[in-house]
Amino acid sequence: MSYDIQLYRTETKDREKNAGDENFFDHEDNLEPFTEEQYNYLKDRILKYDYILKEEKNRDLRFAHPEYNIFALLTDGGLYFTSGFDQDSIFEAGMTASELTDTDEFAKYDPQNNGWEEF
Repeated sequence: MSYDIQLYRTETKDREKNAGDENFFDHEDNLEPFTEEQYNYLKDRILKYDYILKEEKNRDLRFAHPEYNIFALLTDGGLYFTSGFDQDSIFEAGMTASELTDTDEFAKYDPQNNGWEEF
């Protein structure tokens, strides 16, 4: 079992809210791709949070956090955090995803906690 949190472009959030499709995320073409600048920005930010790049396959980057039970996957369409169910790892993954929304270009989606994070 794992706890999952995703980060998408705000355009994906708007599209999902208007779609009314419970299978929206099953279709990759629904995800607004990151620009090259956004992709590199997220990669750099993840590394600054002490994540270690473990694997690079095409444009899929897999990271692991050395202190918590957290893995992250950066793709062209999303940044996906997967953590164990220990509270420290869930908290850290959630906080990292929330902090990455500070530019208003990105939106955090937590399927275990009512979906989109709203302020």
